[in-house]
Amino acid sequence: MKKTKEELQALVQKATAGDKDALEELITEVQDLVFNLSLRMLGTFPDAQDATQDILLKLITHLSSFRGESAFTTWVFSIAVNHLKNYKKHMFAHTPLSFEFYGNDIENADIANVPDLTQNVEKELLAEELKMSCTNVMLQCLDAESRCVFILGTMFHLDSRIAGELLEMTPEAYRQKLSRTRRKMADFLQQYCGEYGGGQCRCNNRVNYAIQCHRIDPGRLDYAASQKIPLEAMLEVKNAMEEIDDLSQDFSFCKPYEAPARTRHLIREFLASTQLSVVQNAGSTLPTQEK
Repeated sequence: MKKTKEELQALVQKATAGDKDALEELITEVQDLVFNLSLRMLGTFPDAQDATQDILLKLITHLSSFRGESAFTTWVFSIAVNHLKNYKKHMFAHTPLSFEFYGNDIENADIANVPDLTQNVEKELLAEELKMSCTNVMLQCLDAESRCVFILGTMFHLDSRIAGELLEMTPEAYRQKLSRTRRKMADFLQQYCGEYGGGQCRCNNRVNYAIQCHRIDPGRLDYAASQKIPLEAMLEVKNAMEEIDDLSQDFSFCKPYEAPARTRHLIREFLASTQLSVVQNAGSTLPTQEK
């Protein structure tokens, strides 16, 4: 069960007073949130893991700047969003995608003449990996701000006032952009995707082509190896969400996952280091969002 705002505030006070156990509990509470935001913003597991570590370390080293003027998770979102919107180290920062490129590839790729590259891995498992990877990478066809709007509204269901503050826009402007972006994604899925829409593309038919293009690797199935978690395990979800449109079922691919074991291990290792007290006091002020 997710901790309440008051419980998180109490952990912050203990952590900033030097309680390592409280600090580890606090970071454990938000690491899945940070990882899933990073995964959707950046498109691949390796890039998301690297960014998650950067963001969690930033949270640790700047924790003393949190004043409690907002919910702790809102403060976490503000740091993560600012980090990810300007993140330039991920793969798609150097090879940007577009819906035109994606659609052309679906319509014209020569998938029939690719040899069997499955390496004895079940094709159904590879097809599911491709489905999760493809829909996630498809988000990279959006510009960084639109992608962030889509993720905050569709996956995390943030209230438009909070999301608008995170992105420095009015709630009305956020809702309008969210609706336009969701419609753009839904239209593309409907036109091309046979898994989530009415298109011709079927993951099972494109497995070998995807392996050939290095889009999936039979020896490294990141999605299949990751533990899915309910949204409620990441954050408290409001009972009554804002109704932006009627497209919710079109985006059921937005599934949350546990942060990888490697990330958890590195953070625990850092928290156990003797440098922690020095690093904790080294942070400068970071943005604080209103509740």
